[in-house]
Amino acid sequence: MDEAVSASKPNPFADRILMVAGLTAAVCGGLYGYDTGIISGALFSMTREFDLSHQMQETVAASILAGAVLGALITSWFSERYGRKATVLIVAGLFAVGAGACALAPKVGSLIAARLFLGFAVGGSTQVVPMYISELAPPERRGQLVTMFNVAIGIGIVIANLVGYGLRDSWTWREMVAVAAVPAAIVFFVMLFMPSSPRWIAERRRLGEAAKILQSIRTSHAEIRDELNQIYDVSNAAAQEDAGWKGICKPWVRPALIAALGVAFFTQCGGLEMMIYYSPTFLADAGFGRNSALLASVGVALVYALVTFLGCLFVDRIGRRRLMLIMIPGSVISLIGLGIMFAFGRHEGWEATLTVVFLLLFMMFNSAGIQICGWLLGSEMFPLAMRGPATALHAAMLWGSNLLVTGTALSVVNAVGLGATMWIYAAVNLASLVFVYFFVPETAGASLEDIEGALREGRFKPSRTSSSVLRIAANSEPMFITKPEPGVAPLKVVE
Repeated sequence: MDEAVSASKPNPFADRILMVAGLTAAVCGGLYGYDTGIISGALFSMTREFDLSHQMQETVAASILAGAVLGALITSWFSERYGRKATVLIVAGLFAVGAGACALAPKVGSLIAARLFLGFAVGGSTQVVPMYISELAPPERRGQLVTMFNVAIGIGIVIANLVGYGLRDSWTWREMVAVAAVPAAIVFFVMLFMPSSPRWIAERRRLGEAAKILQSIRTSHAEIRDELNQIYDVSNAAAQEDAGWKGICKPWVRPALIAALGVAFFTQCGGLEMMIYYSPTFLADAGFGRNSALLASVGVALVYALVTFLGCLFVDRIGRRRLMLIMIPGSVISLIGLGIMFAFGRHEGWEATLTVVFLLLFMMFNSAGIQICGWLLGSEMFPLAMRGPATALHAAMLWGSNLLVTGTALSVVNAVGLGATMWIYAAVNLASLVFVYFFVPETAGASLEDIEGALREGRFKPSRTSSSVLRIAANSEPMFITKPEPGVAPLKVVE
């Protein structure tokens, strides 16, 4: 394999291949955003057609999330056994079939069942797509490429809200749901030509094949040599008992589990998903007209997409931890203000404008901070030997907490009022700030193997002197088994 790498030419189109792979896989994020966000506008017509109570509205909205929890857990087995690329293909097929089943549902029971099935695709995409992109990307671009998934979620939600508002008089909810099958089919076709994950290939000791894949997505021999060296070190360090679900229980992995799963919990329970699903319902209940409520939900989706895109551009420069610590206080203040307006304000004139301003500010701070990092941390913090099941657990935490919020939001509002509900979510966001400060280290700029090395050395948590895992990589002894040539890192695995 050393000779194969030396004889190969750097691929001048590597960046293009990476970008196409990232964009194609991220469309699954767009499907997730559309399929979950379309309920915001479709729920009005669904309620009229099926005469839904507020409990049944919660059930219809939350059924896709229950399926997502199961889909995230089941998909991990496929992604480990058949590979990340093959699993993305399966997920794309499920998206297409699920959208058609929802559109054809004759009764509310079959609609709930179809949305449960569609949830398998939604949950599966959040388990495998960020992991797939993370394992393709070089360290300096991993944050940007993985968060393209978040950007696509935002775009999907924007399209869903534009469809819900702009086509409310010409389309029924059935057409709104069915149209998602088209991009799912496109994703399936394009993914046939995308590269497999080199790390999944290397984990199965097919290092020559992994080298060829890296040659197609890296621009220099040195990058390929360094990356293969790190992958080889990690593969050798991994014991059999570290693999799969049993490896997750190892004490040295616990700091990554706490950090990634904790951020996942706060990502969903901070209130953003509640705003995406129910903002038209909340605003209508507060006195806004139906058209005004739907139009405000379009604004919510646009802000989400825009700031997610900006976060994607800066997450590698600013860092994951720092970005969250900067943005979370803004979420807390916005929710407090929104609660005041809902509790005491009249929703007309300047008061209505201020209510919408607080809502959009919350979307801005939350989307550009913890939302950007929630999916990203789950794709990069876990060791290779257990990455499949660990990312499934991470996705299940995301969807389980999302289900908790979505399935109880309207009931909480009915019990304590809109104002008090916003203050409850403000307290949750404040708790997330404390959690990030004490338990989440900085992973920006570190390779996946650097992060695993930090875990194995037991110095993963942030300290007073440094919050970055790179301090561990910098202090570690090099693990090359051959003497490097001047200016070139050695390739240690020879086939």
